[in-house]
Amino acid sequence: MDFLCRSFLLFGCWFLVFFVPSSLAAQDHQTPFVVVLDAGHGGKDSGNRGNGYSEKHIALNITLTIGEMLSRQSDFKIIYTRDTDHFIPLNKRAKIANEADADLFVSIHCDAFSSPKAYGAGTFVLGLHRSKDNFRIAQKENSVIFLEEDYQTTYDGFDPNNPESVISLVLMQEAYLNQSIEAASTIQKSFVANLNRKDRTVKQAGFLVLRETYMPSVLVEVGFLTNPKEGAFLNSKQGQKQMAQSIAKAIVNYRNQLQATIGNDMSEESNSSSPQTGALETPPKEESATKNVDEKITFRVQIAASSKRIASTPENFNGLSPINSQKSDGLIRYFYGGTTNYKAAQKLKKTAIRKGYPNAFVVAFRNGKKIKISEAISQ
Repeated sequence: MDFLCRSFLLFGCWFLVFFVPSSLAAQDHQTPFVVVLDAGHGGKDSGNRGNGYSEKHIALNITLTIGEMLSRQSDFKIIYTRDTDHFIPLNKRAKIANEADADLFVSIHCDAFSSPKAYGAGTFVLGLHRSKDNFRIAQKENSVIFLEEDYQTTYDGFDPNNPESVISLVLMQEAYLNQSIEAASTIQKSFVANLNRKDRTVKQAGFLVLRETYMPSVLVEVGFLTNPKEGAFLNSKQGQKQMAQSIAKAIVNYRNQLQATIGNDMSEESNSSSPQTGALETPPKEESATKNVDEKITFRVQIAASSKRIASTPENFNGLSPINSQKSDGLIRYFYGGTTNYKAAQKLKKTAIRKGYPNAFVVAFRNGKKIKISEAISQ
């Protein structure tokens, strides 16, 4: 009897190996679309308390529901900046997204206003304030840094109450602005189409939480807790579920649109005679020194990204050298160092942080092509 059972199990394993449908096997090897979901506020930072409701709890409930819905799709990977009621500094939220090598960052909040008549959901990307109302919203969300120790040093003297402080923020997200607007527009359209919410349109404002993320980033104000009717809706389980569904649908639509665009771009590239982009570009003086390393798996530290070409000289990167670059999806990313040892890469990362790149993170390459850190370490 034991022999028959063992034979059956062996046959079952053999059948799975050779007869699993190729479509399922392909799905297992798909690179997931990584979304970092950020529930605003938390812990000692309650957020706004319009009509006695709690922004931090409502934001967390909606965020977790979005993540649960997206996790049902095999090609999504969801990471939370917080999944319980605890306080997280704004700069750490960006760091979590960067280290996850996320494709999209979405921060969930609830709005408040002096007039109880204000209502509707709005989406924001990082940019200059176009109105006093936009500045008010950013000022409210940025004021959380006053709860952090030594915030003047952490945020380089940023003052939430000074509109001029925003100018320095905008440059850091410039490279991702178009994609951020596309993601925000998709979410805003979903609010209108699926929930018939008031269209407050996509706006730009100086949100500190979006400052140092190296990916398209959106901040969502799901509605006004200070509006009695809307506050009650957002505080209800049904309201939170409906808002989460609308945002989750929008994220899926954005991902699909992005993949279609990238697919078209790749098709156009393959039909053209122009050189392929995306491979790691190494300065000529160090090409011979890193060629053998790049044939294996290499770890480097990403320190910056820009839509414009910057000369890879130490003077342009706070004295760091060597600097490599990679162009993909219209952006140029800059990397410091190069090693086949992951622990050594962590030391390079610490050096980059000391040199003024607080959100530097380690990335991996195989033959000059970027791969996931988890894949590199496993090999």
